[in-house]
Amino acid sequence: MSAIYRTYRPKRIEDIVGQESITTILRNASIQDKFAHAYLFYGPRGTGKTSMARILAKIINCEKRQTDLEFRKQGEPCGTCSACTQIESGNTLDVIEIDAASNRGIDEIRNLKDNIKTMPTQFGHKVFIIDEVHMLTTQAFNALLKTLEEPPQHAILILATTEYEKVPATIISRTQRFHFRKLTLSEIISMLKTIITKEKITCEPSALEMIAYLAEGSMRDAQSLLDQIIAMQGSYITTANVELLLGKTDILKIISLSNSLITKDGKKALQLLHEIHNDGHNLPQLNRDITEYIRRALALHLNPDLEKLFTRELAQTELASLQKHAELIETEYIIKLLKLLIEAQTNMRYNSLPIIPFEIALIEATQKETKK
Repeated sequence: MSAIYRTYRPKRIEDIVGQESITTILRNASIQDKFAHAYLFYGPRGTGKTSMARILAKIINCEKRQTDLEFRKQGEPCGTCSACTQIESGNTLDVIEIDAASNRGIDEIRNLKDNIKTMPTQFGHKVFIIDEVHMLTTQAFNALLKTLEEPPQHAILILATTEYEKVPATIISRTQRFHFRKLTLSEIISMLKTIITKEKITCEPSALEMIAYLAEGSMRDAQSLLDQIIAMQGSYITTANVELLLGKTDILKIISLSNSLITKDGKKALQLLHEIHNDGHNLPQLNRDITEYIRRALALHLNPDLEKLFTRELAQTELASLQKHAELIETEYIIKLLKLLIEAQTNMRYNSLPIIPFEIALIEATQKETKK
C-alpha cells in the first residue's frame, strides 16, 4: 500500500481543500484559457502549493481541453489524456520540478535558462515548478529574474515557498501571487474521515481530532501521521494509541490540568501531572500544550471576539471549555503562571528529570496564591 498522502494527493482543482479563493481564480483562468507566465504560491507547509502547481501543469497541457470546448468550461484537467497521465506519473520532459533546497546555485538556474529556451518535446507548454524557491542564492535569483523578465511563450514558471519574506521583491513583482492559508481543524478532520472510511479504518473521534491538531494546519502532515499510526496499530485506532505513539496528551487531560491551574488548585494540579507522567507522556510537549491552552483562555478573556478565529483551529470540546475558563481568568495571576510555564519549558530541556522544573512552576504559581 502506497503512502496515504500520495494516494489522496489532489488530482483536480476541486480536490484542493481550504483554498477557495485560489481555486476560484485559477479555475476561471482555466476556463478562459488565460494563464500567466509566472506564478508564486506561498504559505505554510502541506497546504496544497505543489499539488496545485502540478494540477495547473496538467490543465495547461491537457489535450482534451484543447479539442473539447465544452469540457474546457469545467476548468479542470481530464486526467485521462496522454498529457495528464504522463504529468501525473512524472514521466515527461515538459514538466520539470526543481527542489531549490538542494539545487540552489547559479549553475542550476543557468541550466533552467538553457532548458526553458528549447521548445516542448511532447506538449504545448513547458512548465517549470521550483519548490522552496526562497532557498536560491542571490546569484541564482538574479539569473532567474532575467528569465522572468523575458520568458518564451511556450514556458510557464510556478514558484512555491514556505518563506515568502525571503523571496526578493524583484521576483515577486513579476509573478501572480497566491497565498495558501493554514487549514482549519474541521477541514483536516473532514478529509481524515473520508480517508479512514475508504481505507476501512476504525478511529475514535477524539483520536482523529488529536491527529488533526498535531498537524498544525498541514493536510500532508495529518495524512503522514495517520499513515504512521495505521502502520503501527492496524485498522483500529484509539486515542490511547495516538497518545502513546506521538507523545501527545489527550485534550481532556490538558483541559483538566489547565482547569486546576486556572482555579489555583495546586494539589489537584500536582496529582494530574504525576498521573500523566506515570503514563509515560512527553512532559515538554505537555508543558507546551498547557501553555498554549491557558494563553488562548487569557486571550479569549481579554477579547471574546477571538472565538471566531479559534473556531477555525480548535475542536468543539476544547473551544467550549476555553469559553468557560475565559470567564474564570484573573489576568495578573494567569500572566505570572504563563511566565513560570515558559521558564520551566526552557529548564526542562537541560534537565535529566524534566518533571522537576514543571513541578516547581506549578507549586510556585499556586502556592503563592494560596498564601494570599
